[in-house]
Amino acid sequence: QVQLVESGGGLVQAGGSLRLSCAASGLTFTSYAMGWFRQAPGKEPEFVAAISWGGGSTNYTDSVAGRFTISRDNAKNTVYLQMNSLKPEDTAVYYCAADRRYGGQRRVEYEYWGQGTQVTVSS
Repeated sequence: QVQLVESGGGLVQAGGSLRLSCAASGLTFTSYAMGWFRQAPGKEPEFVAAISWGGGSTNYTDSVAGRFTISRDNAKNTVYLQMNSLKPEDTAVYYCAADRRYGGQRRVEYEYWGQGTQVTVSS
């Protein structure tokens, strides 16, 4: 059974930082590209970042490029999202996702999903 478990969310002031983690189990981690999405209240889910199987390729949505960094540790079956210079508009539930293909920016392009972790940025 595949499980993706996010952690690291919380409440932070604008300008602060958080690091999200997503621990994967039940799959061959190195065979899966990983992504992060977020969903703010009343809004559609939004692609945030993705990373290829070995970590050599990454891509970001424009609104987080230069502030967020996605990385992975294949020895620990974990993907991370380092979030710096946080803004109130970054407030959302953040989800990690896994798929065998790299490069997807739509929810339907990911096979497995975590339950999400709340990030709240106060002004």
